[in-house]
Amino acid sequence: MFIDKATIHIKAGNGGDGAVAFHREKFVASGGPDGGDGGRGGNVVFVVDEGMNTLSDYRHKRKFHAENGLPGGGKRCSGKAGADVVLKVPRGTLVYDDETGRLMADLSGKEPVVLAKGGNGGWGNSHFATPTRQTPRFAKPGIPGEEFTVRLELKLLADVGLVGFPNVGKSTLVSVVSEAKPQIANYHFTTITPVLGVVRVGEASFVMADIPGLIEGAGEGVGLGHEFLRHVERCRLLVHIVDVAGSEGRDPLADFDTINKELETFNPELAKLPMLVAGNKCDLATDEQLEAFAAEMEKRGYRYFPMMAPISHGTDELINACAATLATLPPIRAFEPEAPVQADADSFKDRSVTVTKTDDGVYSVEGKWLLTVMRGINFDDYEALQYFERVLKAAGVIDALREAGVQEGDTVCLYDFEFEFVN
Repeated sequence: MFIDKATIHIKAGNGGDGAVAFHREKFVASGGPDGGDGGRGGNVVFVVDEGMNTLSDYRHKRKFHAENGLPGGGKRCSGKAGADVVLKVPRGTLVYDDETGRLMADLSGKEPVVLAKGGNGGWGNSHFATPTRQTPRFAKPGIPGEEFTVRLELKLLADVGLVGFPNVGKSTLVSVVSEAKPQIANYHFTTITPVLGVVRVGEASFVMADIPGLIEGAGEGVGLGHEFLRHVERCRLLVHIVDVAGSEGRDPLADFDTINKELETFNPELAKLPMLVAGNKCDLATDEQLEAFAAEMEKRGYRYFPMMAPISHGTDELINACAATLATLPPIRAFEPEAPVQADADSFKDRSVTVTKTDDGVYSVEGKWLLTVMRGINFDDYEALQYFERVLKAAGVIDALREAGVQEGDTVCLYDFEFEFVN
């Protein structure tokens, strides 16, 4: 089955917690704190696999979690870093943040892309020793890894895209000019998945994509319109194949206009792509039909190539024209990822808090970063509480409480930790 869209949840590993430990050795007095740092959490990495052509691997398994970093140990031993999770996707896959719609990556190159970064490991208590605080009984917890729900969309990388109604000969053309072997039969929608073929012209080559047959309304999602039209967006050149004989009772010129309208409806930029026109099934057309269609294409400014694809008649002229046109065009389009807002880029750096006063006069303070900091505080230790107080002052929490109207003696609640406010 051809799958070119998938939604998955990715979670990078959390950083390991720093250790609270003290050096213990015979004949060594006051060894001091020697807690090591936690290990970094693993990343979620996307790489291109040339052997893949669908996203079917993500049809059933949809949650991927990198390994957490291990906590630090005594003797200043750092915890082991978490292993990365490597997800393989076909070339041309776009990754979107499903919540915001932001384009995170265009996986068209060879380089791996890290889309969810593992959290840093927390500091061990050896970092917090000072001349006046020689036995710190607290350490920093590890920072949580990034997590996203992402939408994967495959947009094939092809130089030339073949468009046209079903059963006009697109698959036949690909089969005679390349090594691709698509299914070919005399009925509509024989081709239900895009087919890529490498076409060689002398020492040069280019990739041609047989886009499954479009119908009227495809640009608005009728049939499988949107499923296949997205694959045209990366093409540098379009070849519009028309049944010039009208062998199925349709008007060739009306077919031509209908498909062009669907392309423009789906994405106006597609209507601006260079286009060559190929009139297939010439052996079934009358001289009047051939002359009328050729004259209309010339009038509209299109280069027109009559052909009979099954016997390769006229196909060389079309392929040579494709190669010559591609030589004048820019490379395949790459989509530029959008930069995240700062809060998304590193939520732990966002030190904002929300202060609310409850009906019973208690001031409640909430902030995502507070939970992480509080996890590493030993509230039974005086020095740890002093350190926590300095963090609250530096982050502006105390000022926020004063702005909210807190007075000396009022009760302040930080999640499950309560204290009496003192100026």
